[in-house]
Amino acid sequence: MKCNPAALLSATILGSSLVFIDGAVVSIALPVLQRELHADALAAQWVVEAYTLALGALMLLSGALGDRYGRKRIFVAGTIVFAIGSILCGFAASMPILIGARILQGIGGTMLAPASLALIAAGFSGEARGKAIGTWSGLTAVAATIGPVAGGVLIDHFGWRSVFFINVPLAIAVLALAVPFIAESRDDDANGSLDLSGSLLVTIGLAAIVYAFVQGGSGTFGTGLTIVAVAGFVALGAFVWNETRVANPIVPPAMFGRPRFAGINLMTFFLYGTLGGLFYFLPFVLIQVDGFSATLAGFASLPFIVAIVVLSRMAGGLVYRVGARTMLVLGPTLVASGFACFALLSDASYLTSIFPATLLVGIGMGLTVAPLTTTLMESVPQHSVGLASGVNNAVSRVASLLAIAVLGTALGFAFNARVNGRMDAAHLSTAQRAPIDAQRSSLAGARLSAPIARQIVHAAYIDGFHVVAGACTLLALASALTAALTLGGKKKTA
Repeated sequence: MKCNPAALLSATILGSSLVFIDGAVVSIALPVLQRELHADALAAQWVVEAYTLALGALMLLSGALGDRYGRKRIFVAGTIVFAIGSILCGFAASMPILIGARILQGIGGTMLAPASLALIAAGFSGEARGKAIGTWSGLTAVAATIGPVAGGVLIDHFGWRSVFFINVPLAIAVLALAVPFIAESRDDDANGSLDLSGSLLVTIGLAAIVYAFVQGGSGTFGTGLTIVAVAGFVALGAFVWNETRVANPIVPPAMFGRPRFAGINLMTFFLYGTLGGLFYFLPFVLIQVDGFSATLAGFASLPFIVAIVVLSRMAGGLVYRVGARTMLVLGPTLVASGFACFALLSDASYLTSIFPATLLVGIGMGLTVAPLTTTLMESVPQHSVGLASGVNNAVSRVASLLAIAVLGTALGFAFNARVNGRMDAAHLSTAQRAPIDAQRSSLAGARLSAPIARQIVHAAYIDGFHVVAGACTLLALASALTAALTLGGKKKTA
């Protein structure tokens, strides 16, 4: 079959956008579906974590499957699985069903995402490939800009289920373009056994750690959860050992023997962990505390996204003038400044608190994304750029996965402590405390009739959000420090 370049590019852009947008849109829907499904905060957290776990743990294995058995085949299969998962999410009548459907969505997404760029790399060559990747990057960025806003409008006018059902016609459009017009491609040199043991170990390790910290977010991190967390770290240690022993590891250890590659992935881990925390917890502040509609909550993220889109092109040119290290120290430092604003401001007012902090984080990321990608690609030989990109993408997903779990636990402990302190300060009676205590697990989503009770819960949630923002400040500074220590001096490149 002869490949149609326009259809190939359109299908991969649309397919990738399904995966990239879904996380942001669902984060906006979480406060609404938590209320309508009468769920606590931990169940809402699993809606995001289950999806991200599948993406982070299985992405590299899916890339290897595409290289071996056909990238088009994996891309098409991923689209179908993602659509089925979306339908099940839309019809979910309870949180356990929704979480299970989200896992299925994540499995579909982890097949879609790596196959998209692999198909472009196989379908274009030379200058045309560079233009195709640039178009793919630009249009997926535009989709990411529109996605949260469109998702908020859908939620307000058609309910939270609509953000899942809208994926179905988009998936059908992807299939209509991919099946008849995209040629199959695979890596003829791919041979040997797949690293199934490595995939299993990393999945078990991440799942155990995330489970322990998410469940510990209720404020009770007991012996049982500690054992689960330790078992998770042991599994990850076994994964690292396994990668040094198998013939075809999903993460070749030799790649991390390159200091720049190791450094860029470590700073990615720190930096994208902070973003995972921001975009998970901020919608709860906007919708449950500030009373924003889902539409306004979607618009609230625009300063961040617009700053990235506007500054990325300029930053891509500056990296060759001032050097990667300078850009990758400056950008995360500005991100840290934005999180410091979140941590230090005393209220949750959008215009005076959230907008300037969100804009500052966006400016920092706008100066970081292009230099980070460029440095990543230049840190490995040309024949390894696809694998390097896949590893970095998986690192960013795992960072978000773990950050939401760990920061959720920190927020839960801070929230409970501050609720107790604020109830004591307000001299609430036992009868006045009872409704608050009964709904602690809902955090800011608690349905309370007494104004003083709502005020205490909302203020305590903001206190917890400040703790999260403070932790994210440190993570972003760690990212900047990593760049300063591992990237060397100014590096001239062609």
